[in-house]
Amino acid sequence: MFKIVTFPLGPLETNVYLLLNEATKEALIIDPGMNPDRIFKPLEGYEVKAILLTHAHFDHIGGLKQVRDRYGCPVYIHHEEAEWLTSAEWNGSLRWPQVTRPMTFEPAEHLLEDGQELELIGHTFKVLHTPGHSPGSVSFLHDKHLFAGDVLFRTSVGRTDLPGGNPRELFKSIQEKVLPLGDHMNVYPGHGPATTVGYEKQHNPFL
Repeated sequence: MFKIVTFPLGPLETNVYLLLNEATKEALIIDPGMNPDRIFKPLEGYEVKAILLTHAHFDHIGGLKQVRDRYGCPVYIHHEEAEWLTSAEWNGSLRWPQVTRPMTFEPAEHLLEDGQELELIGHTFKVLHTPGHSPGSVSFLHDKHLFAGDVLFRTSVGRTDLPGGNPRELFKSIQEKVLPLGDHMNVYPGHGPATTVGYEKQHNPFL
């Protein structure tokens, strides 16, 4: 198994997840948010194999260039948001001048599809396309761990009022992709504390 280390980064306290295989000294980074300096020390001694993006809103990709330049690793994103990395308008950074300057990045090396399986750091991660918060939102599934981005939070759900958001699609993603994973599924959201599917069934007012 891998060790999971979480840091809330940037003004929106976006969770970055470090997945550390202590046996092989390999690591994955999920959603490198703004001001990523805090993640560098825990990654010392590890080879970073990939950066996985749940979606391309600016708060989830704000540290992408810095992290990419440091580790030289490939980036994975769903194909529906491939162009968002190169567009400050689409990734939202242009609309939030009080939070950040406009952001643009080089394109991702790998485009993801629903149901795709990634073999990384000695483990298999399944890609679940979970749109609604944004059209290319994905969740990464391994065993009893789901890295869900801004689809589902502890007692809340992702907002759908941003460009490309769709409330019907969001609840379809939750009902058809997330809840069937079972009550014991651990959910690691893009903001706030981790939760479980069972807890959300009992306590989430949106469900």
